[in-house]
Amino acid sequence: MLTAKAKEIRQRTLEMVLKAGAGHLGGSFSCAEILVTLYYGNILRYDAANPAWEERDRFILSKGHANNSLYVILADVGFFQADNLENYCRSGCFLGNHCDNTVPGVEVITGSLGHGLGIAAGMALAGKLDGRKHLVFAVIGDGESQEGSIWEAAMFASQHRLSNLIVFLDRNGLGSEDFTENTAGLEPVKDKWLAFGWEVHSVDGHSIDELLAVLADCRSRISDKPIMIIARTVKGKGISFLENTPRSHHTLPVGNEIEIARRDLS
Repeated sequence: MLTAKAKEIRQRTLEMVLKAGAGHLGGSFSCAEILVTLYYGNILRYDAANPAWEERDRFILSKGHANNSLYVILADVGFFQADNLENYCRSGCFLGNHCDNTVPGVEVITGSLGHGLGIAAGMALAGKLDGRKHLVFAVIGDGESQEGSIWEAAMFASQHRLSNLIVFLDRNGLGSEDFTENTAGLEPVKDKWLAFGWEVHSVDGHSIDELLAVLADCRSRISDKPIMIIARTVKGKGISFLENTPRSHHTLPVGNEIEIARRDLS
């Protein structure tokens, strides 16, 4: 079951960042089910043995600091050897604290927030102009959605009718320091994306069933609009003392918290 796979990915991610002493568990855990749905749910087309396969779908993790879960998944599906995870964020290892395209399976460097959607839109337009059939998927954060570059890309994608572009908003309600609605509020976020000319859906971002359902016709739809999937999630999902807290962005469990986190994820 994919729900069990998401649990496994969280467990392995926790151990990886604990060993490294670095990582962003909060944002990595909020998008875990989205990533699992894409990579294990027969949605994203890829060839782990040939990362440059021309017919592959493109995936952009715009919130590149959430690569903790992504790297565990890429190793699990065979893009690189899993023992590399043991050296995550260590000198000489190609697995750093943000997405980097030196990592097999990663398309572009991300983590300077606000850029991933523009890159994904450009890839989608290039695919459309070239007559390609692949799709472009992206996951953006709600913290970076406070930046103008996201909305410029949103206008661009709508203008060019990029129906081959599918974007998830990981709507966990938190930036790196505070709740988004306390700083530069995004609500009513669904109405905003609709006004920008997108087809918009809202789902429980931790429900594999809802994620699979909303993606069921992604290759056979008639609409020429790009798709925005607002995934309502919980930052730090799965670890009780990190869930829905600003500290979950940077904080790793220490001391007695480590065993609590392991029990929570067991």
